[in-house]
Amino acid sequence: MCFMKHEQWASKLGFILASAGAAIGLGAMWKFPYVAGTSGGGAFFLLFLFFALFLGYPLLVGEFTIGRHAQSDAILTYKKLAPNTYWFLTGWIGIVVSFIVLSFYSVVGGWILLYTVKAMTGQLSGLTQEEYGALFGLIISSPVEPLISQFIFILLTIIVVASGIQKGIERASKWMMPALFVLFIVLVIRSLTLDGAMEGLKFLFVPDFSAITSSTILFALGQAFFTLTLGVSVMVTYSSYLSKEHSLPKSAVSIVILNIVIAMLAGMAIFPGIFTYGFEPGEGPALVFIVLPAVFNQLPFGIFFLTIFLLLFLFAALTSAFSMIEIIVAAIAKDDAKKRKTATWVIGILIFIVGIPSCLSFGAMSDVTFWGKTVFDLMDYVASNILIPIGALCISLFISFKVPVNTLKEEMEQGSSIGQTFFKIWFFLIRYVTPVAIIIVFLDTLGLLNFLKS
Repeated sequence: MCFMKHEQWASKLGFILASAGAAIGLGAMWKFPYVAGTSGGGAFFLLFLFFALFLGYPLLVGEFTIGRHAQSDAILTYKKLAPNTYWFLTGWIGIVVSFIVLSFYSVVGGWILLYTVKAMTGQLSGLTQEEYGALFGLIISSPVEPLISQFIFILLTIIVVASGIQKGIERASKWMMPALFVLFIVLVIRSLTLDGAMEGLKFLFVPDFSAITSSTILFALGQAFFTLTLGVSVMVTYSSYLSKEHSLPKSAVSIVILNIVIAMLAGMAIFPGIFTYGFEPGEGPALVFIVLPAVFNQLPFGIFFLTIFLLLFLFAALTSAFSMIEIIVAAIAKDDAKKRKTATWVIGILIFIVGIPSCLSFGAMSDVTFWGKTVFDLMDYVASNILIPIGALCISLFISFKVPVNTLKEEMEQGSSIGQTFFKIWFFLIRYVTPVAIIIVFLDTLGLLNFLKS
């Protein structure tokens, strides 16, 4: 019998940049600033930092460990490590979640693409905040422009992923991620020259512990888990392409730190302008498409810097999209290069078709609701509030209770010199602390914590 060779990353740097790109998506660059803005600023950031290091990191190391050990796609990984059981359904959860998330995530990616083009062509120049709000409403309610931009976003994702791990995802990530950092540094330097820079930095970095509420803690906990793309087996799939000579704990540390740094840079780029021009830091999701254009519009060369910011969002959105479609393609293609290309195109087109109702949720299909939610909101709720927490819980329980401890330790020691103390602390966190934290977040997102309290 002839076995096809499992493709691998060309370098450790390529793996780290691709994995960081998967994690550094709209969660770090869009959701983090507006959640921080509504949840206490510095207090939220401190909690997010703590949870990312002590709860997100252990689960990331766990996903890396089982992924590299199995050297397979998300479904086969669980079948190999737990044959003749139903644990393989954990991989299916990740595939279903990735399909659902990318169907509406590509809608937002299309908006970013559309705004980037409009900024480059001068169509976002000289408007008031009210006019930016009206423009955003007009764009997302249109039946044509959002669909075209969504399709182009999916098309870009398909072209990269169809090219393979090294020639597609790794090559794109090696270009996009450094570009993302360079553009961010340029933007942050400009923001720090504004009159309200110190107020913005104080809001982000100086914790007001009186602002910490139970909601702040739960928001930070959820952000730490889900901004690292945990719970959907994406990192299981990505680590399956990693050779045994690389250290998993060190790679995971690099990715967590990169994610934290990007979230921090996003805040440093946004909040100085917000405070300089008297806007509210807690504007919510409208921050990117309404408030920020209004902020940048008041700066010298503001449209230039707005274009840079939108390019940042576009790069982050694309690198995350690569990972979401890759987990599905890997499960179908089974290391067959010809199948990979066909599978990527078929899956990509299907995702676009399924995402059409989400795209039209703000216009032609805005009256179509389920349990009071538009199709876009329903897809987001089901994936983010139900399936991802379930997937994360299943993965943490699978790693800590189903995989033999010696297997975990031996795999983690490959390419690394971890000590007994590190492994014991990691195993304690992944077995006892992480599952409890995930359950708490899950109950909160479903509104069951308040119900239990009452």
